[in-house]
Amino acid sequence: QVQLVESGGGSAQAGGSLRLSCAVSGYGYYSTCLGWFRQAPGKAREGVAAIRNKVNQDYADSVKGRFTISLDNVKNVLYLEMTSLEPEDTAMYYCVARPLIGYCYAKPIHSFDYWGQGTQVTVSS
Repeated sequence: QVQLVESGGGSAQAGGSLRLSCAVSGYGYYSTCLGWFRQAPGKAREGVAAIRNKVNQDYADSVKGRFTISLDNVKNVLYLEMTSLEPEDTAMYYCVARPLIGYCYAKPIHSFDYWGQGTQVTVSS
């Protein structure tokens, strides 16, 4: 059973940075796709980024060049480094996981079986 616990959310000014962390347990490094989703008020959840390893990463177009996903497989911690933050990035961010089948994409949402409790990110202009 995969367990996911997020931390690191908070508030930032537009143009600022935040780093989210997710403690991951019960997963297999070679058999799991890990990622981040987010949900803004009144909007559907959307995939932000996903990772299998250093050569298999996927990003939503809206965050490419600004966000970086990484995995410390020794500490079993998933990170999302967010820079050049925009008010549109305000959302609840969720750490997610699913069994790896083929490439690790940050979609579709229904393929992700495991979800953390979420951490809030608020960006002010």
